[in-house]
Amino acid sequence: MMPSPAVPPMPPLQSGARITIIGGGATGMLIAAHLLAREAAQFHITLIEGHFEPGRGLAYSTRDPDHLLNTRVAQMSAWPETPEHLLNWLRTHPETAEITPQDFISRRLYGDYLTHLADPWKDSGRFDILQDQAMKLSDDGRDVTLASGRQLRGDLTILATGHALPQSREGDPVTGAWDFRAPEDRGARVIIIGTGLSMVDQALSLLNKGHEGPILAVSRRGLLPLPHAPSAPMKLTPADLPLDQGVSQLLRFLRGKARAAKAAGGTWRDVVDGIRPFIAEIWQAWPERERRRFLRHASSWWEVHRHRIPDASDLRLRRAMEDGQLTILRAGFQGAKRDAEGNLIACLRPRGSTAITEIEAAFIVDCRGIRRDPVAHASPVLADLFARGFARKDPLGIGPDVTTDGRLITESGSLMPGVVALGPPTRAALWEITAIPDIRAQAAALAARISPR
Repeated sequence: MMPSPAVPPMPPLQSGARITIIGGGATGMLIAAHLLAREAAQFHITLIEGHFEPGRGLAYSTRDPDHLLNTRVAQMSAWPETPEHLLNWLRTHPETAEITPQDFISRRLYGDYLTHLADPWKDSGRFDILQDQAMKLSDDGRDVTLASGRQLRGDLTILATGHALPQSREGDPVTGAWDFRAPEDRGARVIIIGTGLSMVDQALSLLNKGHEGPILAVSRRGLLPLPHAPSAPMKLTPADLPLDQGVSQLLRFLRGKARAAKAAGGTWRDVVDGIRPFIAEIWQAWPERERRRFLRHASSWWEVHRHRIPDASDLRLRRAMEDGQLTILRAGFQGAKRDAEGNLIACLRPRGSTAITEIEAAFIVDCRGIRRDPVAHASPVLADLFARGFARKDPLGIGPDVTTDGRLITESGSLMPGVVALGPPTRAALWEITAIPDIRAQAAALAARISPR
């Protein structure tokens, strides 16, 4: 176990402090809005985004109307204390005036909402957006060097760089989920690696665009996200939870609660939604060996219950499976190649077998999700911090090693000054920090913590 530093409270900033936010996706825009909303602090915010329209990031840049949020409108406001904020914004537009709190809107539409979050401050003189890329931080974390050569000096740098994802390479036989477009040949076979939410997006896009060829979705366990249904979160407190026990004991606890919920006329969803506010507390209570056990044996099961899909999406997928067009295969993906004739081949090892099965396809789409090597797939600024020892990979390899309040832990075990991470880069400390409800709460807490007293 790598040594971790003692963590003193993060001191508040002075009124008028300059804050640089690296990453202009959902996390970056959420923290910008929460900081700007603290009018008494008069923070000056600079948001740096090099690839996407600010607010959208990768997740909300899709133009495909079939790519839906997997959370209802009622839970997706940017402001935890104002749950109706998104709904009210939607109702100001004639085309979405009839949306209800229980609806699932497209990710493109939600991206529109995020891009407008900072509109109240666009003429304040306190908010700037730079279309550039952060490459390096100074040793004190406060100077940011941009790809353009420009340097920014601030009082605090916030890393909102999102998930570590592999970059597409020319000639790669595997197509990234965000680069894939439905083939012109509607009868072509498409193989999708992964059976989670990204697979759902791609499969629905193919089906709704009239694709007629076979779709093969492959993952080690072959688990699909489960559908939403009405639920009433079970009332739980930390005292109810087996925090001093391991993964097996927690799973027994959850199964028991699910049986109780069913006996009371509810479903397992009531238990999952009830335990959600305590996920970080459970994760932090576990020693490294239990966290490792969870990742290996239970995380896939948790994710299909926790990250659910609209029931309409589930019905569409089930219909395609019944028709034989969509097949789910439990197998490990061993790689892709082209044969002597140039045909694309997926190399798969079916579960329980040692033999490799080769299947030809027109496209192989990588939908394996967000658990990637945080060093190999780091953003430029994080890659530089790793290279210089100002950041280190956590023992489980799921992100930078950070404290529970988001401060980077260096190779030597000290705290990197002048920097705090937010959103997905803090996953090693919190585990569940990928959904908007979790990130908005984290953003609100950070804005409160660093505001002048």
